[in-house]
Amino acid sequence: MFSMSQPVKVVAIIQARMTSSRLPGKVLKEIASFPMLYHVVNRVMAAKKVDEVVVATTKDAADDLILKFCLQNNYNCFRGNSYDVLDRYFQAAVQTEADVIVRITSDCPLMDSAMIDMLVDTFLSSDVDFLTNRLPPPWKRTYPIGLDVEIVRFSGLERAWREAQSPFEREHVMPYFYDKPGRFKIQVVDHDPDFGEKRLTVDTPEDFELISRLFNLFHPRIDFSWLEAIEQLQKHPEIEKINQGVTAKNMAETDKRFGGLK
Repeated sequence: MFSMSQPVKVVAIIQARMTSSRLPGKVLKEIASFPMLYHVVNRVMAAKKVDEVVVATTKDAADDLILKFCLQNNYNCFRGNSYDVLDRYFQAAVQTEADVIVRITSDCPLMDSAMIDMLVDTFLSSDVDFLTNRLPPPWKRTYPIGLDVEIVRFSGLERAWREAQSPFEREHVMPYFYDKPGRFKIQVVDHDPDFGEKRLTVDTPEDFELISRLFNLFHPRIDFSWLEAIEQLQKHPEIEKINQGVTAKNMAETDKRFGGLK
């Protein structure tokens, strides 16, 4: 538990790259007239419990476009390792002097500021090292895919950065916190009712079409909550069917281009 008498800097780090395997360039594809990354960053910035937001991209030439986009919109941007994403997060946390790191991915255009605030509050008032609203299979999730948030202390992230060895742990950032019971104190926040089967992420063309049509239902609003989005999907089951056949990528896989620790 953090002392309320000492200021705690909470930094949200949003990982983003252009070379997505299933939908290349998706982070800058337009949804409701704005690049997807715009929606993610602005929704995270709306969280009252987050002090700073940084987009963490890579040093690859393909991601020059992400840097350009961030500069045009006055977003903080950090460039780091392409495949050792744990190192990218750690270095971004060091640069921003973060006490608490909130991990967000850039394929979540329905990220919800009120949900982030609730999770950060829960984390700050607890004595856990790692808090999340979902863990990968075989654990059960109750929040939709596309609303994933992971929160850690800097000290925990530093330990993971020093000790994690496998490409799986380095590329997926947080598995070192939960893949061995007892290594860290962890807490999973569940939602009632259970919406864990809903898919609100953008990883494939079908996902992109669903999210685009969902945003169109709210036009011209772009700040609707994730629960409002669920209500619309319940009213329009034909939209939810668009990505019904899409399966999540296997979390155990790593990018074949990952050459291991440097």
